[in-house]
Amino acid sequence: MSKVLVAYFSASGVTAKLAERLAKAIGADLHEIQPEIPYTEADLNWMDKKSRSSVEMNNKSFRPAVANKVENMEQYEVIFTAFPIWWYVAPTIVNSFLEQYDLSGKTIIPLATSGSSGMGNTNRELAASCPGADLKEGKRFPADASVEELKAWAEGFSM
Repeated sequence: MSKVLVAYFSASGVTAKLAERLAKAIGADLHEIQPEIPYTEADLNWMDKKSRSSVEMNNKSFRPAVANKVENMEQYEVIFTAFPIWWYVAPTIVNSFLEQYDLSGKTIIPLATSGSSGMGNTNRELAASCPGADLKEGKRFPADASVEELKAWAEGFSM
């Protein structure tokens, strides 16, 4: 069995709970992607075109700083990357996270939470951030997805 990591970014706590259930279900290590400057409620107001999240997501080259790193990333062969969907893609901090490492030869599997949006252009937006990795097609889950549902989905990938 490969060494597996579930790395997640969660602005409001919803994705954190999903990531925790997935890690527990598949016996993976868990890592929270923490922004150097935490997001406030005002930062997350997508209705405000001047909010931090709106500004970041409107500039695809923007890379928010990540406060922490995974120690010994080389030990992981499979990395589930969990995040909320923002503007039909992963938040740019997920790109920041992936770009910190040489992920060549690793399998990256995105999963997302969203009230209604699908995965949109997520993989296209993430591909350049993990060159040499095998970026799998991700899946959006409802926030209350069960351990059984997450485990069955994850086991569909050769780990």
